[in-house]
Amino acid sequence: MRRREFIAFAGLGTAAVHMALLPAARAQQVGPLIGFVHSLSSSYIENFAPAFRAGLAETGYVDGRNVSIAYRAADGRYDLLAGLVTDLIKQKAAVIVAAGGTEPAKVAQAATSTIPIVFVSAADPVKAGLIASLNRPGGNLTGVSLIGSTLEAKRLEMLNQLVPGQAPIGVLINPTYPDAGLQRRESETAASAMKRPIIVATASTDSEIEPAIASLAQAGAEALLVAQDVFFNSRRRQLTVLATDHKLPAIYNQREYVEIGGLASYGTSFKDGYRQAGVLAGKILAGASPAEQPVTQPTKFEFVVNLRTAKALGLTLPTAMLALADEVIE
Repeated sequence: MRRREFIAFAGLGTAAVHMALLPAARAQQVGPLIGFVHSLSSSYIENFAPAFRAGLAETGYVDGRNVSIAYRAADGRYDLLAGLVTDLIKQKAAVIVAAGGTEPAKVAQAATSTIPIVFVSAADPVKAGLIASLNRPGGNLTGVSLIGSTLEAKRLEMLNQLVPGQAPIGVLINPTYPDAGLQRRESETAASAMKRPIIVATASTDSEIEPAIASLAQAGAEALLVAQDVFFNSRRRQLTVLATDHKLPAIYNQREYVEIGGLASYGTSFKDGYRQAGVLAGKILAGASPAEQPVTQPTKFEFVVNLRTAKALGLTLPTAMLALADEVIE
């Protein structure tokens, strides 16, 4: 039987924990332990855990057969990450997978210089100070760079084609995201090239999201770009509902937004990124040094469109853009 634990420590300085279990249960650890710590919720991890296990299986490691995985979720509480990582170290994790932005990897890096760490992040890992270079990371870290932030210009260009016109496009950015400055510069440069104005709003907490989107609509924005951000990705439903309520056709970085009602997405395949993280973890378990494993960069990019949402917004999408889509949800 197999057990996959999703644990988030609740409260400050308490021993209380909330545990969410996937359906099956495993009586004891089998083989080496992979500690998987994520900054977001257990439900978010569930979207990508199968892809991670598939990548791990490509290297000969199968969860419950010759390797065990312990999942830890911070539920957006970055202050809990240190305790989660310490817990995995005490359990003698052979590899730590740190995902959901750069913060989990930074916390793991500060906690251990000997246990290999595989990160999954869309921010630039070199600029974030995680590694020395993409080709030769050095130290005990390597991972997958999803390069999400460098695609904001492309997303803005695609939104401009999906919703043509001269009215401003709203751009929502989390100012605390490591690449927020890059996102803003990319968006401004693309807007200048398109000769179409943008209006930038910021939000970094739950309470700031709704006022930020409302302010964009009130300022005359007729479309919305939600910038790549791990915090936004964990609030997908809230963002897609608000965009629809304010009649703002929106583009996002992940297909998961479009699957629940967002208009369009363009970005790397996060599921493939987690699969690649599984491959790296398996290679390290087999003896490879993380210092010499080049950081993996994505090879799959997806453009997904939701026609149902377009119709609900009264939007007729250009035939040429629909022809470019990797998937059209009808």
